[in-house]
Amino acid sequence: MASLALVLRVTIALSTQGFFQPDEYFQALEPAHHYVFGYGHLTWEWVSPVPLRSIIYPALNMPPFWIIKTLGLDARYPELLIAGPRIVHGLLAAITDIWIREITRQVLNDAFVPTAYFVSLTSLFHSLSLSRSMSNSLETSLTTAALSYYPWNNAQSMQVQSTTSRTRMCIVFAALACAIRPTNAIIWVYMFGLLFLRLGLRLSRGSSLIRDCCVIGAGTILAVFALDSAFYGRPALSLLNFLRVNASPVSLFYGSSPWHYYLSQALPILCSTSLPFVLHGMFLAVKNDEKKSKTMLGCIFWTLTVFSFVGHKEWRFLHPLLPMLHIFASRSLVELHHRSAKIEVKPKPFSLPIRTQDLCLLLLSVPASIYVVFFHCVGQIKVMSYLRSLPPENLTSVGFLTPCHSTPWQAYLHRPELAASGRMWALGCEPPLGLQHPSDYKDQTDIFFEAPLEYMRTHFPSRVDTSYPPSAFASSVPNVTFVETLQVVEQTSRSWDLGWRHEWPQYVVLFGALLREPGVLDLFQNQGYEEVWKGGFEWEGDGQRKGAVRIWKHIG
Repeated sequence: MASLALVLRVTIALSTQGFFQPDEYFQALEPAHHYVFGYGHLTWEWVSPVPLRSIIYPALNMPPFWIIKTLGLDARYPELLIAGPRIVHGLLAAITDIWIREITRQVLNDAFVPTAYFVSLTSLFHSLSLSRSMSNSLETSLTTAALSYYPWNNAQSMQVQSTTSRTRMCIVFAALACAIRPTNAIIWVYMFGLLFLRLGLRLSRGSSLIRDCCVIGAGTILAVFALDSAFYGRPALSLLNFLRVNASPVSLFYGSSPWHYYLSQALPILCSTSLPFVLHGMFLAVKNDEKKSKTMLGCIFWTLTVFSFVGHKEWRFLHPLLPMLHIFASRSLVELHHRSAKIEVKPKPFSLPIRTQDLCLLLLSVPASIYVVFFHCVGQIKVMSYLRSLPPENLTSVGFLTPCHSTPWQAYLHRPELAASGRMWALGCEPPLGLQHPSDYKDQTDIFFEAPLEYMRTHFPSRVDTSYPPSAFASSVPNVTFVETLQVVEQTSRSWDLGWRHEWPQYVVLFGALLREPGVLDLFQNQGYEEVWKGGFEWEGDGQRKGAVRIWKHIG
């Protein structure tokens, strides 16, 4: 049964054609590519005066990169640089499917295991996100593994003077999950806090549990500190910096949502066709006073409540809760099947106790999964494949006039001739670091799309230089100088245009929406550009990402 999950997740990882979230590339693959090959784009979190990102998660991509480089395969077969990390993350994703069976066995019983496994394997959101190189995905797998070792029987399953080896494994996996994403601690504050309460708050009964939490937690923090300090070349406590900045107004720069966002949007999207059964399973847990299920339900509501107080919200932040939601769905599905068939619920390892109509509803996620894997936002990935296929002598410079981080970068392109500063550039979106009034700030992407034609007339030469020289100041580097510059601007002119200077590149990557802006199409044509490639669907995307991805080449 475990082999099915391994094959499915690796297959999905290798088959995924589309773009979902920039962090998949810029917070995982790019830092690893930069470390192994010496070039790649590092976002502000990696180069700011106070580093926010730990190298632990990107380091998972370094072994396949290093092996491919050592064997000399990266120049001849650059596609391996894409496939290698995908296989790694597909294998890690399967942990979620495999260990949900153990959680289900402990919280419910063996009769519910096949159904929970089936719901997990057919999950739409798992198909979209679980096999991708995103920290939330590994966080989900590690959280699931930790919960499978959690002492759901509480004090009865623990020795009086010492925690069991299973509980120590739970602490280890929980600590690793928190190292990958510090906000995962929200889950464990509840789960271990509840465990302490149920042990009676007696030092004689909980001393070993407290000791193990302290030792494993401290060891994890020291290991992260050592690795990050070695990577950055100076003492760096990225976990603390990550939490501090995410609790500051800087996080709102990337968007804010109302308090009910996770209830009204995230949960329906995560659960998709299983949502009715999730809600029914929660109802059954409360109605029947099922202790273990209520513990799981309390963890879900606690985490939802805490996250709802944070302004910046994303669906994927709740991904670690999804396996628990799937267990509630299995509770409902088996109960409904039991009522329909009027039979006693007994363990049947190879049966799938789901009513036909419920099965049909669940399986609606399969065609949706096929769409998100093979067809959703494929232009943003295929554009890099097209550029990678061009011979080096026909690829002098590339400019991306798109919203920032709309495509992968060198981890998918792997063109060292474009690694020189200004040869390949994109509009920036550095946050308002160090500002007193960050709500007034506008980044380079904002300024460009407010008046694209005026921006290009002001920041580009009047004519194309056919040698396609590199752009000297195509975007800002968010280092100490950048922070100081923003602070000066805030106190003086409050004009956030920092005077970026672009050269006309040989290739321009853009979305079709830009061509509909007044005068932009005429400007490109007058400068001697022609469209040579188009990918994706014109109707998908939002705002400035509509109209499919296009490449315009300077023909002269």
